[in-house]
Amino acid sequence: MSKKKPGCKKKYGERFDLGDAETWHKPDETTQIQQTTRKGRLLNITILAWHQMLIRGTKHQKMYRHPFTLLRINVTDDTNQSLWKPMWLIVIGEQRGEISPTVANHCYRQRFDIEHLLRFSKQRLLMTEFQTPDVEHKENWIRLVMLVYVQLWAAKDLATHLSRPWERYLKPQSDTIMTPSTVQRDFPRIISEIGTPARSPKTRRNSIGRVQGQAQTQRTKHPVLKKQSKSTPDKQKTA
Repeated sequence: MSKKKPGCKKKYGERFDLGDAETWHKPDETTQIQQTTRKGRLLNITILAWHQMLIRGTKHQKMYRHPFTLLRINVTDDTNQSLWKPMWLIVIGEQRGEISPTVANHCYRQRFDIEHLLRFSKQRLLMTEFQTPDVEHKENWIRLVMLVYVQLWAAKDLATHLSRPWERYLKPQSDTIMTPSTVQRDFPRIISEIGTPARSPKTRRNSIGRVQGQAQTQRTKHPVLKKQSKSTPDKQKTA
């Protein structure tokens, strides 16, 4: 009977270096798809997938308990020349097996649109200007901003491109893609033509205010949290 070796059981396999192709073992799945851009350019996408991959963690974060799927996405043209640097993605979670490499690639490509949405909402739709200590009110405001963005998307076919003074080379009915910013610029005209079911605002008298003797509930005071720079190590108080 063989004796049991002392120490912890082996949790990791052979070394896998993203920058060294010689350390890659055979992929568990290979997917090849084609995609056509808006300008009619044909792209060949090759996705290599390795399942049940592990990454080293820390003492407090046991990453060997969280296997993931590793994806390598390479995009080439008709001449089999790489257009961009290959992209590496991981799909992690208990339901990672339900997400195909094609779906994972498509969902990550939507990140570009999501980042533009957040940037536009902050700069033009006042998403971060509303300040309130109530989480419910903040969530309602975010929903309202998203509804406004949806309205701009729905009105893109009705909008006319209003060029800036320095954009005289653009015609009002050109083939230029209608962005949310250009639709918002022409939205007052669209509203005036479509109309609104809301009633016109009416003036009212001054509010009576609070009733005499009415007590307001004080909000709970929370400690102020300050971000610590990465260069400064954590200072723990000793007893």
